[in-house]
Amino acid sequence: MGKEQVTGNIIIDQELCKGCYLCISVCPQNVIAVSKNINRQGYYPVIFKGTNEEGKGCIACVRCATICPDIAIEVYRD
Repeated sequence: MGKEQVTGNIIIDQELCKGCYLCISVCPQNVIAVSKNINRQGYYPVIFKGTNEEGKGCIACVRCATICPDIAIEVYRD
């Protein structure tokens, strides 16, 4: 009997994000990237890419939300 892979989705409040990029460093699926747009505070916030280069998506591990010092990330399981 195999384990069913959990999938998820994250929502990032780009105005709260101060661009520390800790979430990028802990994401095992590499689905978080730096935005090309500046927020109102003058930071480059992170964005949710949806899928990585291999086509894999978020597994709702919650590491990004846990490490975020600005509480700018919400994780939802599908």
